[in-house]
Amino acid sequence: MDTSRLLRTTGIVIAAAGLLLSGCTSGGPAPHASASSGGATTGTGAGTGTTAAQPAPAAALRPYYEQKLKWRDCGVPGFQCATMKAPLDYANPGSGQDVELAVARKQATGPGKRLGSLVVNPGGPGGSGIGYLQAYAGIGYPAPVRARYDMVSVDPRGVARSSPIECLTGPRMDAYTQVDQTPDDAAEQARLVEAFKEFAKGCEERSRTVLPHVSTVEAARDLDVLREVLGDGKLTYVGASYGTLLGATYADLFPSRVGRLVLDGAMDPSRTAIDLNRDQTAGFETAFRSFARDCAKQADCPLGRGTPEQVAQRLKDFFRKLDAQPVPTGEAARPLGEALATTGVIAALYDESAWPQLREAITQAMDGDGAGLLALADSYYEREPDGKYANLMYANAAVNCLDQPPAFAGPEAVAAAVPSFEKASPVFGAGFAWASLNCTYWPAKATGKARRLEAKGAAPIVVVGTLRDPATPYRWAESLAGQLDSGVLLTYDGDGHTAYGRGSDCIDTAINRYLLEGTPPADGKKC
Repeated sequence: MDTSRLLRTTGIVIAAAGLLLSGCTSGGPAPHASASSGGATTGTGAGTGTTAAQPAPAAALRPYYEQKLKWRDCGVPGFQCATMKAPLDYANPGSGQDVELAVARKQATGPGKRLGSLVVNPGGPGGSGIGYLQAYAGIGYPAPVRARYDMVSVDPRGVARSSPIECLTGPRMDAYTQVDQTPDDAAEQARLVEAFKEFAKGCEERSRTVLPHVSTVEAARDLDVLREVLGDGKLTYVGASYGTLLGATYADLFPSRVGRLVLDGAMDPSRTAIDLNRDQTAGFETAFRSFARDCAKQADCPLGRGTPEQVAQRLKDFFRKLDAQPVPTGEAARPLGEALATTGVIAALYDESAWPQLREAITQAMDGDGAGLLALADSYYEREPDGKYANLMYANAAVNCLDQPPAFAGPEAVAAAVPSFEKASPVFGAGFAWASLNCTYWPAKATGKARRLEAKGAAPIVVVGTLRDPATPYRWAESLAGQLDSGVLLTYDGDGHTAYGRGSDCIDTAINRYLLEGTPPADGKKC
């Protein structure tokens, strides 16, 4: 299990495999954009108003803001793709070193007047925006929204098609995912530390140039270049999970360029790395308790009847058995041990629709067949049947480790913190605590820190929180809405990660009205 502050949206998580969890990055953005960092805003941004006069960009940035996208067929019906350039280092944009960012769109279908571009981000960090757009947002967002907006997404720098971070070969990544992350003695601690060091070394060797330049602040600056080259005066944006941090960072950097922003499954940028990890541990405990209560009512529940605490203890006992003796999965090199089993359970907690699949997978594993939980773990890691991995986990670590200093200085600090993590979650606490050690050995020094994001002067920003969200606890949404100068909190009383497009007519109607008419819901509205 690698739970290193990785978030992910649903939609793609179980069905097509997805984004991630335990990697919700939290990065402190730099100060507000200065006169030398912004772009001239010449687009109309139909429906979202035009931007007030902005300082012209520095001469070295002007070519990026003035570039023209050359749209081409993507090979996916209805979608077009293009490549956008951005400076590798915004502090030195005239150096001649660029990153190439993959962009995709699905043009507004009508009827009705086009409102501009709606940029979507699925989270991660490390989730492919283009994959999300083509598999879900471009075809699954409400029809009235798709009729009026060009649906657009970009793979952020370091992700998928955009100068991707690479770290380990498939076989080495297979080994990494099986490393015991609940070490019982000094020898097991040493093996875990070595695994983190090997992972970091692989990233440095394979991605040395781009590795120091994939922070959330840099990705937010890329969004402003994208807004300009799309011809929009202001940014209209829906960000899920980690995408809420990206959107809030953009708003804080460019508050006068905020159009209609929806931040769904919100993060709290003011929380430090250790606090984020501990909060998320508690979030998964809340989600597991919901699963446990439901499981105890089902005839096929493999964890038996009883209270959530009793169900949790049976799962914890089963994890201990797997730690001592993994079970076969049909792949000789990948038996189901505690690490992969835990990851499989966590993956299914993102969406309550996966609970029947989780019950079946646990039942099979208890009967000696770990294939079901392994498949869930593979969906979490975005591992293909041929053994190749998407770069999600690599980009996730790279962004997280730049956005904040490490949660822990070393194994001793983790061991001291384990009790507080186990208090947050008796089942998952120890694993989440030890997974937080991953940035300790990172080769690129952190450039951000935890801080409040206020976006003073921005138009209303809708922040969405789900009461029993596992990956982004509801308290984060409350906090972010309170930090943002124009934050509006919309609450969903439900399970699972994120709320928009997941079956609540109340949530969807409120967000659709905001996107189409510009009218945000009343602050504090509950669905």
